[in-house]
Amino acid sequence: MKNKKLQSMVAIGMLSSISFILMLFNFPLPALPAFLKVDFSDVPALIAAITMGPVAGILVAFFKNVLDWLFAGSPTGVPVGHMANFATSILFILPVYVIYRKFSSKKGMVFGLAAGTLSMAIGMSLLNYLVFLPMYTYFLNMPAQTGNALFGTIVLGILPFNLIKGLALTAVVLLMFSSMHTWIEKQRRYYLPQ
Repeated sequence: MKNKKLQSMVAIGMLSSISFILMLFNFPLPALPAFLKVDFSDVPALIAAITMGPVAGILVAFFKNVLDWLFAGSPTGVPVGHMANFATSILFILPVYVIYRKFSSKKGMVFGLAAGTLSMAIGMSLLNYLVFLPMYTYFLNMPAQTGNALFGTIVLGILPFNLIKGLALTAVVLLMFSSMHTWIEKQRRYYLPQ
């Protein structure tokens, strides 16, 4: 039992480090707000979730954001962007975990990734409207967006960004899934016995 716990802690640490490094290679999408950047750091968190359980995936997402905040800082001094990234990760990986746990096949993975993409896009639209954009406004002392401007930022910026990011993550995970399926199932049998 102790050996399995130690192995999972080491795996979470390694996946968190890989996730942090992947987070450094972020890039904006043309025609969308520059503060929204795509990265593939949710892939290691997703691997952790489907092989070791949702807590492992959440821990990887948490540690990558803590590491990035410690190394890069935050323009507000408060890690609003990192909190938003953490929420994005959770909204993406949990539906994938739940669906793949019930249907452990490529089809299950595809449905899980589609659900994760929709969950992330809709969830982050709501969270940005209710929490993150008001936090940025408060901490950066900027005039608050209201009405059509706020609606435009959500509908024309955040929603399409998260849909595109979800599709990009889906493509990467499905490319990896074909070659990693046997290894994933072996890890699941070890860490998540039925």
